[in-house]
Amino acid sequence: DSSIHSIKGVRECDHITIRNCDIASNEFGWKSHHIEMKDSTIASEYIFLDSTDVSLENVQMKGKYSFQYMENLTIENCILDTKDAFWHSKNVTVRNSVVKGEYLAWFSDGLTLDHCKIIGTQPLCYCKNLTLIDCEMIDTDLAFEYSDVLATVVSSINSIKNPRSGKIVAKSIGEIIREGSIMEDTCEIVTE
Repeated sequence: DSSIHSIKGVRECDHITIRNCDIASNEFGWKSHHIEMKDSTIASEYIFLDSTDVSLENVQMKGKYSFQYMENLTIENCILDTKDAFWHSKNVTVRNSVVKGEYLAWFSDGLTLDHCKIIGTQPLCYCKNLTLIDCEMIDTDLAFEYSDVLATVVSSINSIKNPRSGKIVAKSIGEIIREGSIMEDTCEIVTE
């Protein structure tokens, strides 16, 4: 039940619980471990940079460069409005959440998006072990470039570009771009 307004809140900390808080902190949660955040709002750039074992539930977040270089992150019932989220992250699960912002999750490994709404350009590129379970993709173009992906999408996708491997199932796809000189045809793409 606190307002935390500072530039570098919760830095290099361990075993932190945050509930019912309003946070405005550009460099929040850096190099920290075992953090639980519930029922809170946060505005931040570079939130939780290089942190591990973090869980967010019912959090509304606005910012940029969120969750970069993180490991073991769980997000449930959240609204995330952020650019460049989850870059280079490992072992991240996002459930029943809205993730809005361009260049989502580039270079991530082990990201699972389960019943999420994904909004923004060029999402989910250069990913390894990427899984989407019954997600919506809104205004998403040039998705999945160079990614290893298993995806079930319950909406249309504007365009997919050069997925590396796996299977993508979507309601419809506006355009499939395959640059033959760059990619082998090893990703199965199915529309229902």
